[in-house]
Amino acid sequence: MPDMSVTLSGLTLTNPIIPASGTFGFGYEFADLYDINVLGSLSMKGTTKAPRFGNPTPRIAEIPDGLINSVGLQNPGVEKVISEELPKLRQVYSKPVLANISGFSVDEFVECAKRFDEAQGVGILEINISCPNVHGGGMSFGTDPKAAAAVTEAVKKAVKKPVYVKLTPNVTDITVIAKAVEAAGADGVCLINTLLGMRIDLKRRRPVIANKMGGMSGPCLLPLALRMVYQVYETVNIPIIGMGGVASAEDVVEMMLAGASAVEVGAANLVDPFACKRIIEALPETMKKYNIEKLKDIIGGAH
Repeated sequence: MPDMSVTLSGLTLTNPIIPASGTFGFGYEFADLYDINVLGSLSMKGTTKAPRFGNPTPRIAEIPDGLINSVGLQNPGVEKVISEELPKLRQVYSKPVLANISGFSVDEFVECAKRFDEAQGVGILEINISCPNVHGGGMSFGTDPKAAAAVTEAVKKAVKKPVYVKLTPNVTDITVIAKAVEAAGADGVCLINTLLGMRIDLKRRRPVIANKMGGMSGPCLLPLALRMVYQVYETVNIPIIGMGGVASAEDVVEMMLAGASAVEVGAANLVDPFACKRIIEALPETMKKYNIEKLKDIIGGAH
């Protein structure tokens, strides 16, 4: 049997497949469909200090081979996530998870991170400095190396658990941001988040999405994501969780060859709720097809 296990900052995953934040709810919702313990880990829905209703509707627009979303970090707030959502997840999922944290100030990132640092069942803090569809926060931290480093450094000082910083592709050179957060103490990076895009309703002659623009995701992003993971792998010495357009076991192998130690699956979950399960089941045969005995051996193998 091929060895699908991978390691992230001392945390061993039985396989590299992680449903991406915002595409898998808080995880327990999918337990009605299949045993989610087959997952390597999962990234919970993005959480902020205070509850957020999110952006006005419509929030979704279709595009060829993908979609644009502008949900706007709708969530019940960190206290409810820890007191209500996380316990529900622990009833159906036994492995450590990623807590995806967003904020509108350095202090807010730190406060949320400290709360999740104390929470049982959370293995990695995924600091989202790259959300493209909220005003006054989110991506504004991810496009400036100094701001990205400031968030990373402040969070690292406040917590004990590994800190992985989620990077935006909406920059000229993603390696500059990756180097900045590594220098500030990040234990790993996650990339890429969604790319800013929009659609226009021809009949109304207005943007489809109420927020005008939103985060573009889906298979159309895979080549872009691979390029950025490849570039960042050559720039930093910390683990990379790769994501962006992944929809098959072959995509996972390709992402790991580019340099990813684990792989998040996003938009595919919105098309097929069994996407992650299907990819995990297909991985052993895909590994045999490409003569791979241990998945961890191929990380960065395309360099």
